[in-house]
Amino acid sequence: MRLLFLGGIVAILLAGCQPKQDSDFEIKLRLSHVFAPEEELTHFMDLVAYRIEQKTNGAVKILTYPQGQIAAYKDSVEMVVRGANFISVEDPSYIGDYVPEFTALVGPMLYQNFDEFVYLTKSEMVQDWIKKLEGKGIKVLSLNYIFGFRNLITDRVIQTPDDLKGVKLRTPGSKLFIETINAMGATATPLPWGETFSAVQQGVVDGLEGSEFTNLGTKAYETGKKHVALTNHFLGTCGVYISTQVWDRIPLKYQLVIEQEFERGAQEMVSLLKSKHQEVVTELRSHGVLFNEIDRAAFELKTRPLYSTLPGVTVQMYEQIQNELKMIREMESIR
Repeated sequence: MRLLFLGGIVAILLAGCQPKQDSDFEIKLRLSHVFAPEEELTHFMDLVAYRIEQKTNGAVKILTYPQGQIAAYKDSVEMVVRGANFISVEDPSYIGDYVPEFTALVGPMLYQNFDEFVYLTKSEMVQDWIKKLEGKGIKVLSLNYIFGFRNLITDRVIQTPDDLKGVKLRTPGSKLFIETINAMGATATPLPWGETFSAVQQGVVDGLEGSEFTNLGTKAYETGKKHVALTNHFLGTCGVYISTQVWDRIPLKYQLVIEQEFERGAQEMVSLLKSKHQEVVTELRSHGVLFNEIDRAAFELKTRPLYSTLPGVTVQMYEQIQNELKMIREMESIR
């Protein structure tokens, strides 16, 4: 049934995808993500879509669908690979199913701040991975829609992996997320985002993981889970992906607009989140949210073996990333 459903959507989205002359070219792309209407990523996707339509005089129209209204997660990336008129906005671990280096790129306990991830995505190493991904039919428009570090949101103080024993946490369906939460000491329970709050309230799960921006934007604190352990276990970021088949049909002048506007939107979103983080934390505290530090070394010890056990991921990839990060940090310390 799932394949028939996806096949039907692909057939619809592929309609009207034949190449035209620049003067009469038009394309309608559906963009899907799982973020709520109040969250910053939703606002920026809508803004980028508007700018692209304006700058292409309506030739490129992007219809945005938040909260997983249409294909999301693995299904979303599969739509891209199948050549649909579709833009997927997902965590890079989902494209890691096609090029495993992207799973390593967003692996646990890697980053200290937003900037070093952005610098890393511009490196020759990651650019080579992006080219490899194009061979799988996926064109990357951005990797840098950062929405904050992901932390644990529960009803108790979590400081060490032992504190997570018996704790069930909602995760996305990504194998990276599931294996990481399990390695940290909890029991991962993959659920669609739309089912998360009811699962928390009904005791199906004991908490969730997400950024301060997600916590505030979705009012996750209203579930009664008001303890945030500052694990920073993942840097929350979304990439933007389109089919290489569809991309190749778009005239160059419009390709440039699309790339420029998605890059501009990512830069603006990162800048905004940096400036607003403390304000968000303060507002969460006003709602009774309590933050606590953790034994980071203990969590790093628990999660490091994942770089040799996740499908396709190797210790060599982890070491490559760490070497690049070391150079980035050294350059930053000199400035």
